Amino acid sequence: MTEEPIHARRALLAGAAATLTMPGVLRAQAGFPDRPLRLVITFGGGGQTDIVSRVTAEALATRLGQPVLADNRPGGNGNLAAEIVARSPADGYTMLVAGPGTNSGLNALLYKQVSYDAARDFTPVGLFCTTANMLIVHNSIPGKDFTEVAAWIRANPGKFTYASASVGAITHLIMEDIGARLNLDMVHVPYRQTTQAMADLLAGRIHCRAMGIPEAEAIRGTAGVRPVAVTTPQRRPNWPDVPAVAETIPGFEANAYFGIAVPRGTPDAVVQRLNAALNEALADQAVRAAYARVGADAAEPNTPAQFAARAQADAERWGGLIRKLNLVAE
Repeated sequence: MTEEPIHARRALLAGAAATLTMPGVLRAQAGFPDRPLRLVITFGGGGQTDIVSRVTAEALATRLGQPVLADNRPGGNGNLAAEIVARSPADGYTMLVAGPGTNSGLNALLYKQVSYDAARDFTPVGLFCTTANMLIVHNSIPGKDFTEVAAWIRANPGKFTYASASVGAITHLIMEDIGARLNLDMVHVPYRQTTQAMADLLAGRIHCRAMGIPEAEAIRGTAGVRPVAVTTPQRRPNWPDVPAVAETIPGFEANAYFGIAVPRGTPDAVVQRLNAALNEALADQAVRAAYARVGADAAEPNTPAQFAARAQADAERWGGLIRKLNLVAE
C-alpha cells in the first residue's frame, strides 16, 4: 500500500478540523447520546452472536445513560445487518455487531455482490469478546473424542454431515479448516436459522455443529448429543472432559470475535465516547462475569486501532482458506 500524499493528509485534517468547529456538530457531540441507540445484530435470536450482543447492549446502556436496543437482522452471513448500518446516519446512534464476515471483509470474498465495503464504510469502535467453538456431535456417531470421530468419518466418506449458520460463517470455516488438515470428506449443510439447525442436530438429522460456547452452555447435558472437542489451545476449565482440537491437530486454535463498528464519517468524538463506554464495561468485573456466564471471553479494554488489527489478522487467516477452497456463497 502506498503512503498517502502529505498534501492529501493535510487537506483531510483541515476538513476534519473545520467540521468539528461547526456549532451543530459540537452540540451533538457534547450531548451524545441524548436518545436511545440501536445495536444491529448480524444473526438471529438464540445463537452465540445474539447472546453476547445482548450482554454488551445492557452494559453499554448502563454507561451511556440511554437504552441500547438489540435489533436482530439475520441474512447473508451478516450482509443484511452491515448494509443497514452502512446506510445509516453517521452519528453513532446505529452500531453494528462486527465479526469476521462483515468486519474482516470475508463476505466480499464469498459473495458475488456485496453492497458495502468493510474498510471504506465502517469505523471500528472496539472489540468486546471472543468465543471459542465446541464441536457437538449426535450420539449416532461413535467416538469419545474427535480423534475417534475423525476415524469414523474416514471409514464412512461423504456420510458425516455438519451444520453452520451459512456458507463462510466462522463455524463453517472452522470445520472446513479441520477437514482440510485431516483430509476428511464431510458434507456441509448451511442453515438460515440457528434454531432449526439445533433442532435437526438434536433429532439426528445432521451429525454435528461447531457452535460457540454460549450456545453449547445452553444445551449442556442435553440427551442425544455430546461435545467432542473445543477450539481453544487447551481444554477449558469448566469443560475439563472435552479435549481440545489441538490434541488431534497440534497447534490448532480458532475462535470468533465480536466488536462494534459505526458508519464511516461518524465524528471522532462520538467514536471515542462509545469506545470509552465499552472499555469501562470491559474493566468491570461484573460485566466480565456476565460474559463468562454465557461462555464468552471478555476482551481487555482496547482501542479502535487494536480492533482493526484483530480484523486484519482474521482476514489473512480465513481469507486464505476461502481462496484455497474456492468457497462461494449464494
